[in-house]
Amino acid sequence: MSNIDPRISGPAPGTARPPGSMAVGHAFRDMPFGSIHVKIGAVLFFAFAIEAWEMLILTYIAGDLATSLQVGATQVGIAISALFLGMIPGSLLWGPISDRIGRKATCAWSFAGYGVITLLSSFAPNFETLTVARFLSGFLFSGLFTITFPYFEELLPVKSRGKAAVYLAAGWPVGILAALGTTALVGDHGWRWVIAVSALASLWGIVLHKVVPESPYWLARQHRNEDAHNVLERLGAQGIVRGTVFTVSEGKTRSIWSLFKGRMGRITMVQILINFTFSWGYWGLQTWMPTLLEGRGLSASSSLSFIALSAVIMIPGYMTASFLTGKFGRKWVFTAYILAAAAGGFYFATASTATEMYIGMFLLAFFGQGAWGVWDTWMGELYPSTMRGSGFGLGVFGQRVANTIAPSLVGFLLASATGVTSTILFINTFLFVTVVLGLFLPETEGSELE
Repeated sequence: MSNIDPRISGPAPGTARPPGSMAVGHAFRDMPFGSIHVKIGAVLFFAFAIEAWEMLILTYIAGDLATSLQVGATQVGIAISALFLGMIPGSLLWGPISDRIGRKATCAWSFAGYGVITLLSSFAPNFETLTVARFLSGFLFSGLFTITFPYFEELLPVKSRGKAAVYLAAGWPVGILAALGTTALVGDHGWRWVIAVSALASLWGIVLHKVVPESPYWLARQHRNEDAHNVLERLGAQGIVRGTVFTVSEGKTRSIWSLFKGRMGRITMVQILINFTFSWGYWGLQTWMPTLLEGRGLSASSSLSFIALSAVIMIPGYMTASFLTGKFGRKWVFTAYILAAAAGGFYFATASTATEMYIGMFLLAFFGQGAWGVWDTWMGELYPSTMRGSGFGLGVFGQRVANTIAPSLVGFLLASATGVTSTILFINTFLFVTVVLGLFLPETEGSELE
């Protein structure tokens, strides 16, 4: 039997009662998961893969970059960090922008701006110019990164939201493989060609704009009721009278500072800290993984092969996390996967044989990325529609602060007498802090978005 609220079924026969209103989130309660969601998911999946591609590309051409521009490891770390440094103000700005101009327009402008600046950066004559260009690329690119998950969640049925959104996160290893593949195919021509090719990926924004509809939540907030009906019909919503007026909680977009007040303020502070500690724990390893592996005795080519294999291992990690979060919720799956990832990191750090090193790294890849899929889904569900982009943007802000600091500090630790094992263990402690923080957030599985 349908759970659709009888108030949205329109007037009874023979009565003059006008059509009722309903929360737009209620339209997703009994919505079936159909081919349109698969198509939307595929488009956003590759958009997220491009995000990973862009974020990682410099780490795989670091050697050529250092040689070409005649800079050292510290400068390369700064160039890598510049993208994330640009995403710090970008995430704070693009989140509120997406709440005001819509999810679709945000993706379009972000894709276009990132593509132009990234292409121009391939012509940078020196380290300073490249660093500035990477900063601007990050600033523009953060619009896409900030809204991809909230956008997808606002188009998904309640019953499928968790499982489908976690699958979207599997675009990350695909992006890693794309970055590695680009490096392998055109890396011999120099870092400029690698960056130029990655810039062309921004053309995917055209596909996104044509295929993915605007969020009905945002349309309802803009009082574009007819457009919201059109999108919901396209998504497969059933039993809704055409004249029904859609509503959203907190109908007016509020100041970003309201996210730091009361219960929402506590949620905001916890999720920002989680994003910082989780990103540090992951990115501190990922950025310098080729160097760390070479410190374990692997050659440069073997290190890249190892990373590629780890990326493949991530995919079943997402698949299992997707299945489990639909059964047991976000909190406990996230906690269990983070603990398992931390155990893998510890095993990798203390490995005495190549086999142990492989086991540790694969555990970290499998469970760490599964946890990321759950977290990216969970974070967007913590806020009402009017502030979802802003709240998610604050989370990305926490990630980017960690992403900016971690490469340089880890590079410093590796250059000092700290040692590879001690450095990895230091990074790993941030994962344990992430576990504790996650216990303070509410469960969202099975709930309607506001």
